[in-house]
Amino acid sequence: MAPEVDPEINPLIWKAIELKRLLRFWYKDRERIVEPHDYGIHKGVVKLFGYQVAGSSSQKLPNWRWAEQDLISGLELLDRTFAGGRPTKSGKHQKWDKLFIRVKSADTGKK
Repeated sequence: MAPEVDPEINPLIWKAIELKRLLRFWYKDRERIVEPHDYGIHKGVVKLFGYQVAGSSSQKLPNWRWAEQDLISGLELLDRTFAGGRPTKSGKHQKWDKLFIRVKSADTGKK
């Protein structure tokens, strides 16, 4: 059975990625403020991959974070924007089963 996209969460994530706007949400009892970069199906689960810039974390911030769609609550689109795609240490992107949307690059405007 294919994973389902949450109709309440999906449009906000999509809009945030298209407009390069930060998202605030709760994930596993912690508030996260992230730059949303990728949204899709990863290892059979609908997930958001983003760069967490603020909020609560058990690890050092800022840093890259996964968020399973089903564990996201209180999703809010913020007015604050970000530049776009960030370079990765390896220069490679995550491998997705199906990528719905990826933020455009900060420098070139390319996906």
